[in-house]
Amino acid sequence: MSNTATKGLLSLLFISTSFWASATPDIKRQDREPEAATGLIAKETVVTDHAMVASANPYASKAGLNILKQGGSAVDAAIAVQLVLTLVEPQSSGIGGGAFMLHWDKSAQKLTTFDGRETAPAGATTDMFLDKSGKAMPWIKAVVGGHSVGVPGVLAGLKKAHEQYGKLPWNVLFKDAIKLAETGFIVSPRLEKLVAMEFNPGITKLDTIKNYFFPNGKAVKAGQVLKNPELAAVYRSIAKQGIKVFYQGWLAEKIVAAVQQSPIAPGRLTLADMKNYRAKELPAVCGAYRQYQVCGMAPPSSGGVAIIQMLGQLEHFDIAKYTINDPQFAHLFTQSSRLAFADRNRYIADSSFVNVPTQGLIDKQYLAQRASLIKTNKDMGNATAGVPKGALAQADDNAYELPSTSHISIVDQYGNAISMTTSVEMGFGSAVMVEGFILNNQLTDFSLDPKQNGQWVANRLEPGKRPRSSMAPMMVFNEDETLKLVVGSPGGSRIINYVAQTMIAILDWQLDPQSAINLPRITNRNKVTTLEKGTELVKLKPALEAIGHQVAIRDLNSGIQAIVLSESKLHGGADQRREGLAIGF
Repeated sequence: MSNTATKGLLSLLFISTSFWASATPDIKRQDREPEAATGLIAKETVVTDHAMVASANPYASKAGLNILKQGGSAVDAAIAVQLVLTLVEPQSSGIGGGAFMLHWDKSAQKLTTFDGRETAPAGATTDMFLDKSGKAMPWIKAVVGGHSVGVPGVLAGLKKAHEQYGKLPWNVLFKDAIKLAETGFIVSPRLEKLVAMEFNPGITKLDTIKNYFFPNGKAVKAGQVLKNPELAAVYRSIAKQGIKVFYQGWLAEKIVAAVQQSPIAPGRLTLADMKNYRAKELPAVCGAYRQYQVCGMAPPSSGGVAIIQMLGQLEHFDIAKYTINDPQFAHLFTQSSRLAFADRNRYIADSSFVNVPTQGLIDKQYLAQRASLIKTNKDMGNATAGVPKGALAQADDNAYELPSTSHISIVDQYGNAISMTTSVEMGFGSAVMVEGFILNNQLTDFSLDPKQNGQWVANRLEPGKRPRSSMAPMMVFNEDETLKLVVGSPGGSRIINYVAQTMIAILDWQLDPQSAINLPRITNRNKVTTLEKGTELVKLKPALEAIGHQVAIRDLNSGIQAIVLSESKLHGGADQRREGLAIGF
C-alpha cells in the first residue's frame, strides 16, 4: 500500500480517533452492546447523479464503487462490499455468516428478496442449549464455540443473486478484497475498541482468533496495518472455483473440522449440512404507509413485518406535526413498538416449520384495531400479542439478538438497488475462526428454551430451521411505483426501531437522509423506553415517566445506511455513530 493511500485512508477512518480513544467500556452484559463513542463522526448527505454505495466501512464502500465504475450491477457491488467487510469489519459480518437482501430490478419493475440466513445442522435438537436440569443455559455460555454455529448462508445468497442480476464475471468481484487481505488494511478505532474490551470473551479463549487479534500477545491497535493471507487464499479459491468449494470442497472440510473440534463446546455441523444448504428467493412483504409502499423481508426475518406494523399503527396519528424532541412522538412511537414486538415475539419464526400469520399481522383492519390500544396520555405497559387472522397458539419468545451486524445500501447506474443486512450475530460470532474468517453463532438466535409454560415456542431450535432475525433491509416506493428509499441498520433487535424512526424522519418529516440518520434514538422492545445517552432526548425523561414510562438512558449505537432517490439525484447518508461511508459518482 502506498504512503499516499495509507494517509488518505487514515484521515478517512480516523476522523473520530480522539473521541473513540476516550470512550469507556461500560457494558451491560444482558445486552452486550458496545458503548458508543463520546462524540460523533460529522457527516453530510452525499448527492450524486448516477450510482451510490453506502456501507459500514470506507474500504468496503470504495470496493463497491469500483465495481460500479467498471459497469457492474448493484448485486456485483454488494458482493465486493461483503468480501471486504469480512476482512475489515470481522466483528459484524462475513462469509461465515448470513444475510437478507432486497433487490429492485428497475427495467423489469420487479422487487425480490434473497434469504441467505443460516440453518441449524441436521443433528441439532430442541434441547441442545438446556442444562442437565432442563433449564436454558446462560446465553453467553451458549455463544462461544462450535455448538452455536449454523450453516453459513451469505455466499449462497450472493451467488444466487449474481446468477440472475450480476453483470461482471464472478472472479472480478474478488480482486479488491484479495489485494487488501494480502497488503493489509488499517485497523479502525472501532475494531481496536471491541478487541481491547474483549466484547466477545471467546476471542481470548480460542487460539486461532486470539493469535489473529492479539499478535505477539498484544491487542491490535487503530492505525496498525493488519494482513490476512489466509483469507486472501480463500478468496482466490472461491473466485476461481465458485461457492462449491465453500460448501462441498476443502473449505467445507475446514469449516466442519473447526466446528466439530472446537476446544470449547464442539458443534454438530457436518459436511452433509454444508452440501445441502440452499439460499431462497422469496417475495417481499409489503404494506402501505400513507402514500408509500413499504417493503421488507418475509420471515424468518421479523424486521419487515414489525416495521410495517409500526408504521401501519402510527398512520392513525398525525406524526408529521411532531418533532423528535416532542414527548408525544416518543410516546406514540414506543407504544406502536410495544405492540409490534409483542406480536413478533409470539408469531415470527421460520415459516417453513411453523405457521406464521404474515398477512394477518399486516392487515389494515388488524393494525387499526391494534392502534386503538394506544392511549395518548398513558404508557400501556407490557403489550400482549394480538390474534391476527391465521394465528395459531404459540408461546412468547424472548431470544437475544446482538447488535454486531452490518448493512449495505446500493443504487447502481442502471437504477437497480440493493438493501442487504448481513451478520455473524454476536460481535466476533462464535469466535471459531477458520482460514481467516469468523463463523457465526446464529443458533443462539433461536429461543434457548423451546417451551414456555408447557407450550412450544415458534422460534425453537429444530434441524434445518432458520432462526428468527430482526434484520430489516427495507425499500420504500412512491405512489407511481418508483423507488424512493433504500435503508437498513445493524443493532440487534433494536434494528426495528432504528429503521422505523429513520423512515418516519424521511417520509413524514421530509429530512434529508443524513439529517434523519443523525437524529437521536428512541427504542422500546416492549420493555423499557430507552433514550439515547448524551442527546437532547434525555430531557424527555420526566415527561415520559409522568405518564407511566419506565425510562432508561443508554447508548443506542445504530449503523444506518440510507439512499434517497429524489429529482433524478441520489442522496446518501451513513450513520455518524459508526465509521460507515456513503460514496457515489
